[in-house]
Amino acid sequence: MAQVQVFNQEGRKTSKLELADSVFGITPNANAMHLAVVSYLANQRQGTQSTLTRSEVSGGGAKPWRQKGTGRARQGSIRSPQWTHGGIALGPKPRKYKVNLNKKVKRLAMKSALSSKVAADEMIVLNKVELEEIKTKAVVEMLGKIKAAKKSLIVTADVDEKIYKSARNIEGVKVVTVSTLSVYDILNCDSFIVLKDAAKKIEEVYA
Repeated sequence: MAQVQVFNQEGRKTSKLELADSVFGITPNANAMHLAVVSYLANQRQGTQSTLTRSEVSGGGAKPWRQKGTGRARQGSIRSPQWTHGGIALGPKPRKYKVNLNKKVKRLAMKSALSSKVAADEMIVLNKVELEEIKTKAVVEMLGKIKAAKKSLIVTADVDEKIYKSARNIEGVKVVTVSTLSVYDILNCDSFIVLKDAAKKIEEVYA
């Protein structure tokens, strides 16, 4: 089983934590992670963009001039796409961008992302984080003491309002729970900071 160092919020080593190889020690599957990231980004799109076609633009009911004899090109409507203020040809319409993945690929992608962070020595385990009050400065100091990178992801076992509200105003820092953890968030951070109880919960979910 892989072992990682456990730190306290002062940055001092306290113990070591054994991680299950079935979750944190597999050979990362790049294809599965790619599919998970593509799916995540596609599912963030609202797909509400919409343009007006020539049939939806107001006006243009009358033929602008007679068909022949004027010397100008024939025109049927002033709301044709080639006219200023005309309709849009082949423009975007509301649609769904959703990309579905089956459960096996999702689990493989998550395990691959977790294993890649352990292999790259970018995973930092904290025994616990205790904040007396909601204070951004306290989280900034903690991140400095554990030598976290600017882009950091903090994973808690459950919703912790103090940690979340204290860190949400720090550029590059994001706080998530085990239930909302995504492959994209893991791969997008340089420091993967996991609370000890959250690490155990991840093992329970994905083992």
